[in-house]
Amino acid sequence: MAGTTFKMQPLEQFVLHPVPGPLGTVNFTQANLVMVLGGGLVMALLYFGMRPRATVPGRLQALAEMLYEFVHNMAIDQIGPEGRRFFPFIFTLFVFVLMGNLLGLIPFMFTYTSHIAVTGALALFVILLATFVGLRQHGMHFFTYFAPQGAPLALMPLIIMIEVVSYLSRPVSLSMRLFANMMAGHMILAVFASFAVVLGSLGLVGFVGALVPFGINIPLIGFELLVAVLQAYVFAILTCIYLHDAVHLH
Repeated sequence: MAGTTFKMQPLEQFVLHPVPGPLGTVNFTQANLVMVLGGGLVMALLYFGMRPRATVPGRLQALAEMLYEFVHNMAIDQIGPEGRRFFPFIFTLFVFVLMGNLLGLIPFMFTYTSHIAVTGALALFVILLATFVGLRQHGMHFFTYFAPQGAPLALMPLIIMIEVVSYLSRPVSLSMRLFANMMAGHMILAVFASFAVVLGSLGLVGFVGALVPFGINIPLIGFELLVAVLQAYVFAILTCIYLHDAVHLH
């Protein structure tokens, strides 16, 4: 419309807002609401999917069994037989990240994994758990993880420093990878959508031009769907690797 201005603000979608109603008085934001919704959807899938216990599973039961077996096999393959102990934690972590990534692709939803506070808290908990497991299982021998056997004695101080810095950087890289991928993908979608809106407001010629960014967004959504699943997998498998190192010290 003539005389109107359109401000492109792709970061606006990541701003937290209190949820209207009684819950809004306790700093309950749309991120918390989507977290609760995601948890409810996963529990509903597992409950209603596994309740029939049919020999020939239906679609819902097949999906629940596939999700369960996928994460279970990941834990066993990466950690070893000890992975059965950590399976509930890894499964919960995987579906929490996955639901956050997927629900964020739905219009008017919120991607809580696009906030560094969420991914940072998850990554910090993973590293603290791995450290606790290593100390509980190996005691003070756990610290030999930072001093590889067979390394030259003269280089040992440098190697230990590098290993410690590398270990402490794990939560940073783990959280930043998920946060950056989710935030960047949604920003790109918002930018192209904004281009389509701006061009569409310029009349017939602009409307035709708007089909270009609109058409680009269609395969981008498919790509974002792939990234959403892949990033949940990467987060879970890196957690398995860190737990493997804590259990086996190599």
